[in-house]
Amino acid sequence: MNAQSGNVLRGRHYRTGGLVEVEMEGGVIRSVRVVPAGLCEENQPWIAPGLVDLQVNGCYGLDMNALPLRPGTVSEMTRALLQDGVTTYCPTIITNSSEGIEQAARAIAEAVRGDSAAEASIAGIHLEGPFLSPEDGPRGAHPLKHIGPPDWDAFRRWQEAAEGLIRIVTVSPEWPGSADFIARCAESGVLVSIGHTSASPEQIREAVAAGAVMSTHLGNGAHLTLPRHPNYIWEQLAADELYGCMIADGFHLPPAVLKVILRMKGKKAILVSDAVSFCGMPAGAYRHHIGGDVVLTPEGKLHLADNSRLLAGSAMPLPKQVAYLANQGLADLGGAWDCASAHPAGLLGLPQTGGLTAGAPADLVLFAWSYDSLTLLQTYKAGVPADLGDQPPARLRRPNGGEPA
Repeated sequence: MNAQSGNVLRGRHYRTGGLVEVEMEGGVIRSVRVVPAGLCEENQPWIAPGLVDLQVNGCYGLDMNALPLRPGTVSEMTRALLQDGVTTYCPTIITNSSEGIEQAARAIAEAVRGDSAAEASIAGIHLEGPFLSPEDGPRGAHPLKHIGPPDWDAFRRWQEAAEGLIRIVTVSPEWPGSADFIARCAESGVLVSIGHTSASPEQIREAVAAGAVMSTHLGNGAHLTLPRHPNYIWEQLAADELYGCMIADGFHLPPAVLKVILRMKGKKAILVSDAVSFCGMPAGAYRHHIGGDVVLTPEGKLHLADNSRLLAGSAMPLPKQVAYLANQGLADLGGAWDCASAHPAGLLGLPQTGGLTAGAPADLVLFAWSYDSLTLLQTYKAGVPADLGDQPPARLRRPNGGEPA
């Protein structure tokens, strides 16, 4: 399979399936040319824009929330994600002590300053907590002792430590003063996402009016039982202003719920991995600093060791979630891929929004697609290939993400 010649890549367009040649120059796409049908070759790879993941807690044994966070961990994770086709991402800091959040934010900022790959790939930090619901169910695995109401002074300290890198903050608008906090974030250019919430529909609407623009893993981080209506999931689905993030690993949400989110949100439907450190690791039993004893099944389900019905996080890489949407018939390949590339890029205001278009960054992925599986072949970041031949260091050891139980 010869898909590359100099700065020109040939492959099947991820949206149309037609053969195209993508010319790269200076780190951007110079042109996208349709190849006449008579020149088509068999077994051509598919070509698509790089994936954009707004929520990554860890992968391949690397953990953004195992403190103290090392800048080297961020660099390793960046390279591991590149090999999964993720060319842009938001490392995610979850609920912790104020000092812990500040330390992690400083480490990510240091990595961005000192590592060109991290600088090019990290679109900003996603701060998921501590301004979440204290209630069991919506809180999920976030430690109750660190949960609290929105605190602008604390947020400013963390943003200063992050050198302005905090780009998304997940908030539950059930707290008094949430609307004011959301408005201040929006004014400062920080995107506010509603999540891990037990807010009333009125509080959801107030948050949207104040500037909230997204729902964090909609349908998860919720009570096991909700009123038939109204409830906070219906309210977020109905809010046209909100992008809806979803985890499509076959375990977090059933196909019917994914179908509803896709239909309601359209171009504002976003796939996120919400990956934890066990994503990409071999199946087996592990011990984690947050979830305790957990089990990762061969199918990619991560659950508590003593209760297989309770999930312990997401462990499916973003390309496999794209394939899941397509295989379930919930979206065609192009539409599923856009949920993990063009749509999140649009939310962040990135030039990848248009997909494969001239002038966009040459962040590209070549892959094989057999209509039941998706296999990555090569990732390009700013026109430079990332090596897919060797496993990255992150795949070979577990520096802080968990040990075999």
